[in-house]
Amino acid sequence: MRTRLLFVRHGESVHKVEDVVGGPGGCRGLTDSGHQQARRLADRLRDELAVAGPVAVYSSVLRRTVETAWPIAETLGVSPVPDCGLCAWHTPPYADGLPTAQFQTEHAVEGGGVFRPFEEGNESWAELVVRVSRAIMDIAHRHWGGTAVLVGHTETVEASFHALAAQPLFRAFDMEVAPASITEWTTDGDPTGWPPPRWTLRRFSDVS
Repeated sequence: MRTRLLFVRHGESVHKVEDVVGGPGGCRGLTDSGHQQARRLADRLRDELAVAGPVAVYSSVLRRTVETAWPIAETLGVSPVPDCGLCAWHTPPYADGLPTAQFQTEHAVEGGGVFRPFEEGNESWAELVVRVSRAIMDIAHRHWGGTAVLVGHTETVEASFHALAAQPLFRAFDMEVAPASITEWTTDGDPTGWPPPRWTLRRFSDVS
């Protein structure tokens, strides 16, 4: 009963290129290059998962992930399921579309860190990790013994290390997650059992 979770970071996005806060309004989807990345990734996953049995596809609700998830879901013959739990930072409405540097400097919170937000009205890192981890574990429970593709953000992949590998909230390392990359975790145990099962990291930020 192997459970397989494939985390996909969205393709190159307009908000990242323009360096603005990409919330529900500020996100303008993928660049032309990002759309090409999403199509190539869809073809790759179609081939990789051809004998995997039924595969579910989830995505955060932000446009850049939705545009990445749709070609993947189409090649697998399913509809992507939106899940706001997989989103990146739930930034406050006033910040949506602001230059990222402006948001981080003009609205910085003194003493921001793991349990205190870095910017006014933003989530703390701990709040983001709990929200995303809950979504990950719900999906893992729903697809125990099966395969699910979770299309999200760098933060979604980062949270998987806390949810599945029991990493502390303040990690001793950083990570770079490439656009349109795959990070894969598997377990042969009950994904939401107690004590928690051991998960195996099969690959990280794989764009091969």
